[in-house]
Amino acid sequence: MKKILALVAFALMAGATFAQTADVEEEVIYEKNKHKVVTNTFWDNWWVQIGGGAQMYFGDHDKQVDFVDRLSLALDAGFGKWFSPQIGVRAMISGLTINGATQTWRESGIHDTGKPIDGKYTHDYGFLNKQQFDFYNLHADVLFNMSNILCGYKETRVWNCSPYLGLGWMVTWESPRAREVSFNFGIFNAIRLSEKFDFNIDLRTTMVKDSFDGEVDGRKEEGMFTATFGFSYKFKQRGWDRSKTVIRNNRAEANALKKQLDALRDQNEQLKNDLKNAEAQIKEVKVIEKEQTIAPVYVVFEIGKSELSKEARVTLGLLAKAIKEAPEGTVYNISGYADEGTGSKSMNEKLSAARAQAVYNCLTEEYGVDESQLRMVSKGGVENMFYDDPKLSRAVIAGEAK
Repeated sequence: MKKILALVAFALMAGATFAQTADVEEEVIYEKNKHKVVTNTFWDNWWVQIGGGAQMYFGDHDKQVDFVDRLSLALDAGFGKWFSPQIGVRAMISGLTINGATQTWRESGIHDTGKPIDGKYTHDYGFLNKQQFDFYNLHADVLFNMSNILCGYKETRVWNCSPYLGLGWMVTWESPRAREVSFNFGIFNAIRLSEKFDFNIDLRTTMVKDSFDGEVDGRKEEGMFTATFGFSYKFKQRGWDRSKTVIRNNRAEANALKKQLDALRDQNEQLKNDLKNAEAQIKEVKVIEKEQTIAPVYVVFEIGKSELSKEARVTLGLLAKAIKEAPEGTVYNISGYADEGTGSKSMNEKLSAARAQAVYNCLTEEYGVDESQLRMVSKGGVENMFYDDPKLSRAVIAGEAK
């Protein structure tokens, strides 16, 4: 018996909870600004990449070496994170081999293969030998996604162009060893292949001290241009959600208030019918100013709007008929309200005035009420007027002026 009572109690509680949930209506408003998104956690929006291509070192004897002989293979591998659709960071190791030329008369402290470059003898340098040595460049970059900065965030955009700049540590693998700070800047192009994969084109310029290749010729720095092509894999979470606001409205309270308003309208109609029946039985009627009382009419508006619904226009039609039948000289207030919790003070003042104006225009232009019988009042933003529900404060109340 106790088990049965417990099951019945649980069923009643579950039914009450379901009823409360069903009565709550959620209104989702998405941010229209395409530059605003919801910030993700630190572990979201990471990616890894790998690529290969070609690079060219700009040293002391570039004019004495053919263009093709100065080219060498390049490899890239790294990982990064986007902190927002506009800004990200990346750590990368780049490098492989540098090809160039060097003077032959130096005995040490320089990278020299010992292979002469045919016909490359000058008065200033003497004979030149081919130069080749391995290196790596470990660098950290800050990326700026100009596609998202200029055009707003779009998850399915095909091409994202991200200029970047950063600092690194550039080291030779072999003797004579060199370790120098490198300055890196370039353009990282990501072409979307799918939700997970991008095809990358990375164009990078690296600046380093003149002594990095072992030969000093009076210039301040030497450089290298690198172009690599590869792929990147993006880990979840891969994108950003649009900013949104969720408004929860209690439909049960709104429905209860609507029933009360319907009852007032029915009562108003009944009063008008009773008045007509009384007038038919009386041959002489002495008109007394303000002998007729009209119940106030309540019109609700959507958040941030001042447009009348069809239902509201029907209600105002009934009010217009009653106003026309009222004693001469009777004046009616049209009071506009806005929800104090939504929008600024100046915005709510304008919105409440616009709502009152919408009701005024409907009565005068659509139903032909004399303007002298109406007076508009805007209340601005107010606290919850009914049932502690801000939605019911987005309204206009029309009633006889006292």
